[in-house]
Amino acid sequence: MDRSLTVNRASWDDRAPLHAESPDYRVDQLVGDPEALSGVVRFDRDRLGDLTGLRVVHLQCHLGTDTLSLHRLGARVTGLDFSPASLEHARSIAARAGAEIDYVEADVQRADEVLPRHAFDVVYTGIGALCWLPSIERWAAVVAALLAPGGRLLVRDMHPLLGALDEHDLSLRYPYFETAEPVVSEEDTSYVPTSRPLSATVTHSWNHGIGEIVTALLGQGLTVTALAEHASVPWEALPGRMAEGDDGEWRVTGDGPALPLSVTVQAVAP
Repeated sequence: MDRSLTVNRASWDDRAPLHAESPDYRVDQLVGDPEALSGVVRFDRDRLGDLTGLRVVHLQCHLGTDTLSLHRLGARVTGLDFSPASLEHARSIAARAGAEIDYVEADVQRADEVLPRHAFDVVYTGIGALCWLPSIERWAAVVAALLAPGGRLLVRDMHPLLGALDEHDLSLRYPYFETAEPVVSEEDTSYVPTSRPLSATVTHSWNHGIGEIVTALLGQGLTVTALAEHASVPWEALPGRMAEGDDGEWRVTGDGPALPLSVTVQAVAP
């Protein structure tokens, strides 16, 4: 198995039970309220459009809170993730909520080998996903292979500028563009509060420029229909410099200009 894949899987297996109990994931509220949606899906809802009866695959679904939310919008959903611990919690959350959701354990870069090809009306990727992929071109090929004719992609993720910034002094510290070698990080905290420090502290990540993402999709024959940059993200990406709004999104505070913190790309298959 690829070294980076092994390292990152261990990290997400370690995080899964901690995230499931973290108040930021609102698991009990989502389970208890049949009309509740995750903050991520609420943000994307207008762009998602009517999902009633559509076949939707949620790539890199983690705990499945966004997956459950897509189900509640009327979709027939499949969630895919490479972390067995994450999927254990995702299946439990779906069962507690009375939702029929198919979950598949696989590396997203091989999703087209384990899921039916050209079978999905929507491919959805929520925030915090693309940075774990060594090749954005391979990801785009997977998206194209999964989409049915006329099917559409919606991905909102961290803006690559944010991914390149040092969170302390906002200087450019990391690569903006995709690199062959990963950025290796070691930290015992996650992006949400946890009840204990992480034990699997090492992660491997890659940044991907906006041009690289769009070009990869175009290279697979998809038509890019929308590109939007946002001045918010759903976690405190720059500690001490941000405030949380009523919508659950975090924005930079102060009198300076707004920073692009996340980006949405939408595309349609031929």
